[in-house]
Amino acid sequence: METTAYGVVHFFPGGTKEQYDAAIAAVHPGEGVLPEGQIFHAAGSSAGGWTIMAVHESKESWETFRNGTLMPRMEQGIEGGFASPPEETVVDLYTLMP
Repeated sequence: METTAYGVVHFFPGGTKEQYDAAIAAVHPGEGVLPEGQIFHAAGSSAGGWTIMAVHESKESWETFRNGTLMPRMEQGIEGGFASPPEETVVDLYTLMP
């Protein structure tokens, strides 16, 4: 069976754990709780900044979260959050393992 899962990788140049903590608190429904349609979330320090990786059930579920929650909150401004938009890479996932 072919998966329809959709991956999104965001890299924030110069991003920090503190900025991530502020941003995630503003856009996720609760501590340790994923937005509807998101099935995986990981984040951490990477060369030159901060990287967030998310997998959604589908491209449509990503777009619903992006357009209905993520972008509106980022456009309002998140105190202590990331200073600029991320570099984004999207992946039509072929394989998704537990």
